[in-house]
Amino acid sequence: MTIALIAHDEKKELMVQFCIAYCGILSKYNLLATGATGKIVEEATGLRITKCLGGSQGGAQQIASRIGCDEVDLLLMFRDPLNHKTGEPDEHALLRLCDVHHIPVATNIATAEMLIHGLERGDLDWREIVKKG
Repeated sequence: MTIALIAHDEKKELMVQFCIAYCGILSKYNLLATGATGKIVEEATGLRITKCLGGSQGGAQQIASRIGCDEVDLLLMFRDPLNHKTGEPDEHALLRLCDVHHIPVATNIATAEMLIHGLERGDLDWREIVKKG
């Protein structure tokens, strides 16, 4: 299972704190992130993270491409809805792809915690549910 991590500039520290808190769970999965987010999370936690380009250089598009190829199973995208900056990932395209490909996505810490706890309990076997539907 692959979990993708994206965080707008104002939410990077929150992503770091989230990953520190749930390092034990996250360490069981393949992690993929945009450049700066992956670098700071990896440095703070010691987690192994495959890093794409930076968000402004196409990293979010690289993650979107992997979503389209069914290579991402969960997206944690901490966004700053009040202070969007030019060059930050376009969340609309990512959210659309997640909807099309039935990928659970969290855009804030509350939802991210629910998804992580669901993973830990084994409640998130959505791929099998989608195949049956």
